[in-house]
Order: sequence, then structure tokens, then C-alpha cells
Amino acid sequence: MNNSKNSGSADKLMLAAINLIAVKGYNGVTTQEIARTAGLSEKTLFRHFGSKRNLLEMAFDRFHYAEEMTKLFQDQLVWDLQTDLLLISQTYHEIMNRNRKLIMISIKEENNLPGFQERAKKSPQKLLRFLTNYFKSMYEKEKLIKIDPETQALSFMMMNFGAFMNNLESDMNFQNVSMEKFITESVQLFTRALTP
Repeated sequence: MNNSKNSGSADKLMLAAINLIAVKGYNGVTTQEIARTAGLSEKTLFRHFGSKRNLLEMAFDRFHYAEEMTKLFQDQLVWDLQTDLLLISQTYHEIMNRNRKLIMISIKEENNLPGFQERAKKSPQKLLRFLTNYFKSMYEKEKLIKIDPETQALSFMMMNFGAFMNNLESDMNFQNVSMEKFITESVQLFTRALTP
């Protein structure tokens, strides 16, 4: 088997697991059902992941936002506060919305998956470090007022996470403010508050 075929099988299994667990819950889905839904054998599932728990953990690592955000902070920043915060916020919401089922699993299955929440915290912790370092660098470039960079990074993250969580359940949406408008205006507010 070549690597792309292995990767394709692994992705199929991870996506099948996410889709099934989102509907039936972690304990309501078997490895046989996941493999069958992916069009593969249960033996293939065990060869790739060893267990259902490992499969879900690998899916979380594969599809959460840490990797994409790492690339964004390394390659796409232009060191203009409004432009960068807008890109960060839009990318965050795009990834979180793409992974809605996985986020719901991590919330709903907390009691069935001891230790899983610790794994789920890795991406937000990484984003907090990136944002904190970004704010420090912007201050050093004299493009930001003197602030506690970690507190502002956390504030920016919590604002975006809160908006995502509100939007996660469709009956809680605020219909008068679109997500696009929320992102644009909240970034403008942050920019005005932090620009010297």
C-alpha cells in the first residue's frame, strides 16, 4: 500500500467515525459500523488506529485548527492589526464551522471519554500562544498600545469562541447580526482599542 492510499483510508475512517458518533454518541457506535460506513474492513480500522478511542483522538488532531492556524501565523500575517485579526477571526470560524460535529462530540462526550478534554485544549492553548506572541511583536513594532498581550489574546479568542458557540445551536442565533458582520465589527473594535 502506498502512503496516499493509507492516508485516504485513515481519512475515510475518521470522517465516518465523526459522522456516526455525532449522531449516535460514542458508546452507540461500534468499530465494525465505522469501518462498514467508510467502505473498509474492521481489520483496516484496527491496523490504522488500534481502537475506537485512538481513532477519535486522531480525528480530533487531524481536523482541529492547530495545523491551519500554525500556517496562518507563519506565512500569512502582514503586520497590519485589522487585516491580520480579520484573517485570524475568519479562518477560525471557517475551521470551527467545518468541524461542528467534532466540536459537538467533544462537548457531549466529555463524560464518556476521560482525558479527551485535555486533548481538546491543545489547539486553543496553541492559538493563545500565537496570538500572545503576535500582540507582543506588534507592540515591539510600535503598532499596538501597551497592553497585557496574553489577556488581550484571551479576550479575542473568547469573543470568537462565544460567537461560535452561540451559532452552534441554530435556535440560539441572533438573526439581526450575521456572523460576517459580527467578525468585521468586532475586529474593528479591537483595532480601534489597541492601535496607538
